[in-house]
Amino acid sequence: MPNLGATELIIIAVVVILLFGAKKMPDMARSLGRSMRIIKAETKGLRQDGQDGEQDAPVAKAAPAPPAQLPEAQQPSDIDKMQKQIDELQAQLKSQHNSTEPSQAQKNAS
Repeated sequence: MPNLGATELIIIAVVVILLFGAKKMPDMARSLGRSMRIIKAETKGLRQDGQDGEQDAPVAKAAPAPPAQLPEAQQPSDIDKMQKQIDELQAQLKSQHNSTEPSQAQKNAS
């Protein structure tokens, strides 16, 4: 990065003032200061988290968890029972639909 001397900084300041106006400069400086403060706090927090994480890392290693068992509702026998119930309900719906279909046709004919 090039070294900026006093003359270059003055030229940059004049250009910024011309572009943004003197009225907006205090607000911009204030928001820049807030942003810098937030960035400093976050980087400090990340450094502390990194140091804490390095100390906790050896403790964090644990044995892998055993495979989970299926809940009671997902046991194969229960699934078969549910499938039979679904099939029965579908058959009932079809029979009801077929029984109401001719009466609707008769209503439309009259």
